[in-house]
Amino acid sequence: MRVLLVGATGQLGGDIVRNNRDHEIVAPGRDQLDLMRSDQVENQMGDVAPDIVINCAAFHNVPLCEDKPDQAFLVNCVAVGRLAAICGLAGIPFVTFSSDYVFGGDQRTPYLESDPPRPLQIYGISRAAGEYAALAAAPDHALIIRTCGLYGRSGSASRGGNFVDNRVADAKSKTSFEMGNEQVVCPTSTDDLSRAVLELIVHPQRSPGIYHLINEGECTWYELTCAIYEILGLNVDVRPVDRKGMTGAMRRPLYSVLANERARALGISLPNWRESLVRYLHATHGGA
Repeated sequence: MRVLLVGATGQLGGDIVRNNRDHEIVAPGRDQLDLMRSDQVENQMGDVAPDIVINCAAFHNVPLCEDKPDQAFLVNCVAVGRLAAICGLAGIPFVTFSSDYVFGGDQRTPYLESDPPRPLQIYGISRAAGEYAALAAAPDHALIIRTCGLYGRSGSASRGGNFVDNRVADAKSKTSFEMGNEQVVCPTSTDDLSRAVLELIVHPQRSPGIYHLINEGECTWYELTCAIYEILGLNVDVRPVDRKGMTGAMRRPLYSVLANERARALGISLPNWRESLVRYLHATHGGA
């Protein structure tokens, strides 16, 4: 199968390329495929003639979305809808990604794919809008994968690296610091996520719509930080703090754990978050 992959230089896109064994992946650079330029999108679709399109590109710097809402909507909604429409007309599957931030965090049980979005900030609103745009433009071909707390070997350039690597870096320069303990999430390895995506796109019983793909279990950012240092054997004093989910005036969901219901019904699931964290730290930072 020929795959047109948008956003191959990011954490998730990089691991999709790294873990691919069965497909021909064409991954044009930003100079060849800028989602804001419809002519480049159409040219790439014509030149590549893909059997499926996977879009990993997004504007996911959450605080910056508040300052640049127009750019957030152009990347996370308008471009997604445009690409979905092209795939719909071509009759090929379109895979794109969304976020736990489409939810408001007002419940204490994992969110199902069928739960209604209630985003609290521009980032979540733009992601929810992108979901609706894709489903409206290609209802029979769009697969929207919501995930949470991504970290991977390629880092995240727009956010100055991923959470796990940044905490390892903190241990080299700090002996103590505070970490939020009020947000409950499901940190997800892009290595695991990419493998699940590659499995989902070829599953004979998959259908269009929304899927949740996350590492199993839940923890706070404070608990994740403590786990990182425990696994690496680092002595750092991490103090839990309750910031009420606020970054300045911007709100974050206090509980945004996702339930993988639809993919699990197909036999697709990811390991527990701690198991994956151990594997990642062993591979990248020499953890046990």
